[in-house]
Amino acid sequence: MRRSTMALLPLLLPLLLAGATGCGAVGAAEEAVSPTTVRVLVRDINIRAAGVDCAGTGPYQHFHNRASFRVLDPHGSALASGRLPAGTAVAAFAEDLGVERLPTYCEFAVGVRVPQRDSYRLEVDGQPALDLTPDTSEGPALVAVVPS
Repeated sequence: MRRSTMALLPLLLPLLLAGATGCGAVGAAEEAVSPTTVRVLVRDINIRAAGVDCAGTGPYQHFHNRASFRVLDPHGSALASGRLPAGTAVAAFAEDLGVERLPTYCEFAVGVRVPQRDSYRLEVDGQPALDLTPDTSEGPALVAVVPS
């Protein structure tokens, strides 16, 4: 059996090599992706201490730790997906109100790798997708504010 396999090797080798080079090497270069951060600011104006873990409240309860998300291209194809981390409470007002708990928004930030597109949308927990806006003020990011 070993001898017959060795005898066939010269005949099979060109076929194996042709099959390997034909799968992806010709005209199917891998699309470049770039790291970016998807940031969502949920303006739920809940009373919390700034900096603590949070989740969306009221009509924004689908924004929470472990909620599924997908970054979509303009045609609705998924470019990245995953689960949201816990949100972080950020002060809703710049003024120091002199109290420990204050009106806050809940901000979510998650790193993704996406190819370059003209626009992006974010779907969270099966809810209607939100437009994402490019923002480079704190590094490459795609940002949504809810409600807009």
